[in-house]
Amino acid sequence: MRQFLLFFIIILVGITFIGRLFYLQVYSAEGHNILDDNAIRKVYDYPKRGFVYDRNKKLLVGNQPSYDVMVIPQEVKPLDTLEFCSLLKITKDQFKKTYKRAYNYSPRLPYVFLAHLSKEDYAVLQEKMRKYEGFYIQKRLLRDYQTSVAANVLGFIAEATPSQIASNPYYIMGDLIGKQGVELSYEEELRGIKGIKFIQKDRFNRDIGPYQNGEFDTIPQQGKDITITIDRTLQEYGELLMTNKRGGIVALEPKTGEILALVSAPSYDPNLLVGRKRSENYTKLYRDSIHLPLIDKSLLRVHEPGSPFKAIVALTALQEGVITPQTSLFCSGVYLYGRRGKMGCHCGGGNRDLILGISKSCNSYFANAYRKSLDIVSNSSKSMDIWSNHVKSFGLGEFLGTDLPIGKKGNIPDGAYYDKWYPDFKWVGSTVLSNAIGQGEILVTPIHLANMTAAIANRGFYYTPHIIKHIQGKEIDSKYTTPNYTTIDKKHFEPVIQGLFNVYENNGTAQHLKVPGIEICGKTGTSENFAIIEGKRTQLTDHSLFIAFAPKDDPKIAIAVFVENGYFGSRYAGRIASLMIEKYLKDEVSRTDLENWILTYSLEHEYQKPFSGKPFKINRQGGQETVSPEELKILKDKLKEI
Repeated sequence: MRQFLLFFIIILVGITFIGRLFYLQVYSAEGHNILDDNAIRKVYDYPKRGFVYDRNKKLLVGNQPSYDVMVIPQEVKPLDTLEFCSLLKITKDQFKKTYKRAYNYSPRLPYVFLAHLSKEDYAVLQEKMRKYEGFYIQKRLLRDYQTSVAANVLGFIAEATPSQIASNPYYIMGDLIGKQGVELSYEEELRGIKGIKFIQKDRFNRDIGPYQNGEFDTIPQQGKDITITIDRTLQEYGELLMTNKRGGIVALEPKTGEILALVSAPSYDPNLLVGRKRSENYTKLYRDSIHLPLIDKSLLRVHEPGSPFKAIVALTALQEGVITPQTSLFCSGVYLYGRRGKMGCHCGGGNRDLILGISKSCNSYFANAYRKSLDIVSNSSKSMDIWSNHVKSFGLGEFLGTDLPIGKKGNIPDGAYYDKWYPDFKWVGSTVLSNAIGQGEILVTPIHLANMTAAIANRGFYYTPHIIKHIQGKEIDSKYTTPNYTTIDKKHFEPVIQGLFNVYENNGTAQHLKVPGIEICGKTGTSENFAIIEGKRTQLTDHSLFIAFAPKDDPKIAIAVFVENGYFGSRYAGRIASLMIEKYLKDEVSRTDLENWILTYSLEHEYQKPFSGKPFKINRQGGQETVSPEELKILKDKLKEI
């Protein structure tokens, strides 16, 4: 038996090895992840990013070739650093810092050593790359913006951050991802799916050919093209009118909720955030504390709505039956309430019914209507809840649910809000009377005002504002095609709309802005403006506000314009709104007097005041500063191009 012992041991060991190999290759092969295999090099093939078109199929964003110098630190061999730095147009210190970052990230994984080579630099470098082991050139596509406007709408792409990479396994260090605008909102559709090739390496770390004859290789899938709702011509025109001004414009198509223009001023050329100077340019834009070009003022600027809110005050009062269109009030130029309460009015005085109250913007009329609305029941808190729910049904005080990546709720107070605010005494309607004229605790953004205007134009419903019109091979979200109804009966809108129409007619507050051949309904507004300067709450020049829609009985555009420090509603915002409406409906402008005025006058002096270090006074009379003749010529030349 002993003579067979060694034989049996050899057989047993052999069977054990064979069994183990069989298990590893058959049963545990699924656990092998070639993405983590150090013996296999991964080469990514990046797809073309989807194109972006405007509503009229004009190309807004395409692609252009770019080249990145990649490094795998553990494969780098000694090299002539000075020569290499000269080719890359970087310093030796930059070389050392970048190489250290790459090594700390991973010695064995590719890292973007230098991004966005020009075609000329690539041509020179390509011939010499064989001398620098561990370095290679990777081709990818950057965005090519076919316009110099709509930066806040389009957004930009940049390298994915470590947190984005950690939260989404699709991305690796050096990958580009959408930042802001539609580039962010529709990142998954636009980016496509990158392809990958697996290259087998030998024990000397040399490439020896495709892994498994390319069985696991994949080809890139091109990103989907998208069409957005923006009208490029209207967007360009709006940004031109807002030159030397700060604020936002939102124009909607009432019948669909599609965003026709989304202007944030001042803005910037989106091409500034493409290429090797992207980081430098971004830093400059970020540090501009006067103009804040990276802040989308049409979506993020929260302010009091002023007199345009009177239309909502009227509708809630009509719905609750506390007034009728014929309800009349005599305005003496001041509205008295409580023991010593006093609210001034600038409507000129006289008898006011609902329509005249709107067209003349009578504070007394709406203060009275608001107080009656809060006397529906004896409990002020419950009355405020009823009133607040009506107002919120217009989308105010809520995130609208748009497909834009940013936004703010604003504020519409309810009973609990004031119970908390005034815990020590019983508050009543007169305590919070400033809400009646769109001041006080009411806060909105320009897109809130535009959506509110669309709901009025539609006589009681609105579609959620959205920027997407079509996605290649995919349906858009049904929530953008489903109407949202307000709590106000349709019959109550007609007298309010007539009042808004009379703002442009019959000695209304915007009669001088009338456009021939277009029936426009609108409302002027002025909003108080405060800022914290050197630790003190300081009053600055009022904001200019205006809402409008047209045509009156077949609305095709609803618009809200907000101009910071613009004095009063019809001065800047009203002119801009009227011009935008005519431009969209007629594709040309007959009111060149309004156009010339807007281009000629600047508000830059207003924005410089808090930073001047000099004392200043608020100006409600409409002080003005003209642009230089040279700048005016440039603006008019741009106007001809549009």
